[in-house]
Amino acid sequence: MGNIPHHFLGYWGYGAQQELEALLTSVVENLSPNLSPNLSPLRREALSFPPSLQGKGVRGLGLKICNVVYIGLDENPPLQQNQIAAISASGLLNSPDAWVSLQENNCLILGREPFGKAPLYWTVQGQIIWFASQLQLLLPILQQSEVSIPGLYGYSCFSYVPTPLTPVNGVFAVTAGTELVWQSDRQSGILQTPESKKIHSWREASEQLTDEATAITELQTLLKDSIERQIADLKDEPVGVFLSGGLDSSVVAALLVQAGVKVRAYTLDFGDAGIPEYPYSEQVAEFLKIPLVKVAANPSSIENALIPTVQALDLPFGDGVCVPLYLLSERASQETQVIFNGEGGDQLFAGWTNKPLIAAGVYQAENPAGQESFIQQYFRTFHRLGGYESQVYQPQVYAQIQNLHPEDWLLAALDRNECPSLLHRLRRASLMLKGAQNIHPRATALAFARGLWVRSPFCDLPLAEWTFRLSGELCLQGACEKYILKRAVENWLPSEIVWRQKRGMGVPLTSWCLNDFWHQIGIWLNPEILRAHNHFYPHIAAQIVEGKLGAAIQGRRIGETLWLLIMWQLWRSHVLNEKQSKHSWDHPFWLHRWLWRNYKRWQD
Repeated sequence: MGNIPHHFLGYWGYGAQQELEALLTSVVENLSPNLSPNLSPLRREALSFPPSLQGKGVRGLGLKICNVVYIGLDENPPLQQNQIAAISASGLLNSPDAWVSLQENNCLILGREPFGKAPLYWTVQGQIIWFASQLQLLLPILQQSEVSIPGLYGYSCFSYVPTPLTPVNGVFAVTAGTELVWQSDRQSGILQTPESKKIHSWREASEQLTDEATAITELQTLLKDSIERQIADLKDEPVGVFLSGGLDSSVVAALLVQAGVKVRAYTLDFGDAGIPEYPYSEQVAEFLKIPLVKVAANPSSIENALIPTVQALDLPFGDGVCVPLYLLSERASQETQVIFNGEGGDQLFAGWTNKPLIAAGVYQAENPAGQESFIQQYFRTFHRLGGYESQVYQPQVYAQIQNLHPEDWLLAALDRNECPSLLHRLRRASLMLKGAQNIHPRATALAFARGLWVRSPFCDLPLAEWTFRLSGELCLQGACEKYILKRAVENWLPSEIVWRQKRGMGVPLTSWCLNDFWHQIGIWLNPEILRAHNHFYPHIAAQIVEGKLGAAIQGRRIGETLWLLIMWQLWRSHVLNEKQSKHSWDHPFWLHRWLWRNYKRWQD
């Protein structure tokens, strides 16, 4: 492959060249050890301008200046025309996932492809736009790194920060499927507000495919074509596949084996605490005759990997699956440089989470005067802290979020004009929200931290576009979700794997939090630190474990909610590098849990 995962940092605009170069050099020289830990030594690369731009004022005050540094590369990667920086999650640089271009009419373009596989961030400092493929690279550029309250609120509602927000004031993310274009005014030397251009939109096809036999044949071809494109640069080296034993990852493993690629599979073992998935992974690996590596995701390995995961993720992501996925990447990186996953299958083929929403949508159509709008029902499927604002946030933050409506962050994704039928609309929303803003960028961040390229065969534009031609009955037939995918692959895998009911990954967060991590919660969510931060109420962790935050936060939701808060607090400490105040002992977590429970019974 030759190439290795890398990042970039650069600037464009009007300013003093020497000062900007000095700042850029200083940022690179002072990169914290947690940034891109497994990459090669840093090397400064000056920008090569397109011939038509050479000599057009690239130095001095008040003239257009620009520079880019690659981090983790010995030389510039090959770039497409007019591009000055690009990044690819897969390592296939002929199709970058995020890019920076300079056009001849003196404008800057920052763009991302629609699946959201690689992020791209920017900030304006004076008359200079700084851009980077990692949020951490922009933090030293800011006068001050402060938490964005809208970003925090979005995170607490969804477990990821909705684009174009980031968790840091003044730093923004390019939305997937969008280009931001800055025109410059040469006369005034003042940057204009960027224009946002949608370069791709998931749109329902006017003619829907209803013939099952045709759909099966076309889908089989599209799946094989997607794999062919993603293995084109591979020589003889083995690749890894993250194999949960679910349908999507099993299909990817089967396609790789059919294509003649050497495959090693990696699966998680949560021990006695979680719902065991590895028996299904073993069944698939045995059927495909590929080696399977079991990776232990027990409390001690999770705790050891927690801070490296937070640093690798760059942004806060509150899903419990992040640390286990880091452990998989860590193990796979010992034997391969390319990892395949089944991410995106649920979004493309209307996975199991759509059923209750379809029922709600049907009910809504028949009872339009119902208590809750469809968009509110969709919002509730995130099962986070939305709806608990007055109990969660201290008054100062609560006042600041009064004019923020989390449903607004869902409106574009649930646009009826793009997808009139309910199932396509839900698939579009899932691609734009849970896929592009959560699943794919975090998969890339975790893989890059371990020096891995990550490839997701379901994130294939021809395949994804084709799914918007499918009639609803071919996706969801009765109670059977992903019907057409199952029919297309039923001869490639064991029948039990293809037709079994889907379940989410059973990460045993509540068990870990209420047992193994009980004392640690008192440190991670310490009341004194929360009080000093002035965002969450200091005793929120105790309220959650006592079941007092809300009726819906019981059972597995206890662990999910605690984890959401833990990942945010650790992000503040280890990415934003905020100084922590002293800990207080004013919490129940220093007691043994059984002692605390008995004490609570006696109090009650």
